[in-house]
Amino acid sequence: MNSKQFFRKYGILVVLVLLILFFSAMTSSFLSVQNLFNILRQVSITGIVAVGMTYVLLTGGLDLSVGSLLAVTGVTASMLIVKQNVNPWVAMLAAILFTTLLGVVTGLIIQKIDLPPMIATLGMMTIVRGLSFIITGGLPVYGLPAAFAMIGQGYVWVIPIPVIIMVIVFIVGAFVLNKTYFGRYFYAMGGNQEAARLAGVNVNRIKVATYTINAFLCGIAGIILMFRINSGQPTAATGMEMDVITATVLGGVSLSGGEGRITGVLVGCIIMGVLSNGLIIMNVGEYYQMVVKGLVLVLAVSFDKISQRNTMKNVSMKTVKAV
Repeated sequence: MNSKQFFRKYGILVVLVLLILFFSAMTSSFLSVQNLFNILRQVSITGIVAVGMTYVLLTGGLDLSVGSLLAVTGVTASMLIVKQNVNPWVAMLAAILFTTLLGVVTGLIIQKIDLPPMIATLGMMTIVRGLSFIITGGLPVYGLPAAFAMIGQGYVWVIPIPVIIMVIVFIVGAFVLNKTYFGRYFYAMGGNQEAARLAGVNVNRIKVATYTINAFLCGIAGIILMFRINSGQPTAATGMEMDVITATVLGGVSLSGGEGRITGVLVGCIIMGVLSNGLIIMNVGEYYQMVVKGLVLVLAVSFDKISQRNTMKNVSMKTVKAV
């Protein structure tokens, strides 16, 4: 294995280790057990959504509406619980189902009208955010039952419950992608949609399923976020799509589709969490943090494009030699 192959395979782990060493040297509190679990709790919501985004990107799609989906889940559940006195479990299930239905609608728009995913989800992002404000009248919804706050704030031993949920989602997501025929269809579609169709894959059904799965996971993350901030906020998760896409691409999922692993996405999420946490501990301003995150996204996408270009060159050279 040469250096290029090593960096391509293990580069993201090297970056994570270097970041940990850097922030550990800059501040003594970074490596504390409490702070490390705090990082995991911070990335748990992003991680859950990133699993759904992985499915979307693997098929060559894109979803910019994830932040709005989290917000509408929270305000729907909180309004049912607080204003309508619905049983909290029923309200949470109803909110997740509503958000999942929005994902079905998005998938059908993209599949039936053949609208570019970026345009379709950008429009859905605005529509759903508007729904969140309409549902609440633009005001936060308070008064959630304290007994359910553990969903977003509780612990099992020393491990935050959101982290446990995130790990379960990653395990299930990885199993479906790596161990089932259904999971292989996502890779097939991203690699070559027409070839996948000719091979018998129902590409239209998979395309709708992709955005449905993503919306369902956004619904779960939205419930966790609602209890983490202990209210339904129509402005919640604004701009979250950037963090999710950055973590996913940083984890090795190609924006062109057909390439990426769930394990890499988990590392990408942790890197984003380490970066944010370390910068906060070092008292770096929020505006500078935005600049750093933007640079990380640009660098991750640039690396993805360069890797694809090099792969195409290698294939071309091998073809020429064979001829």
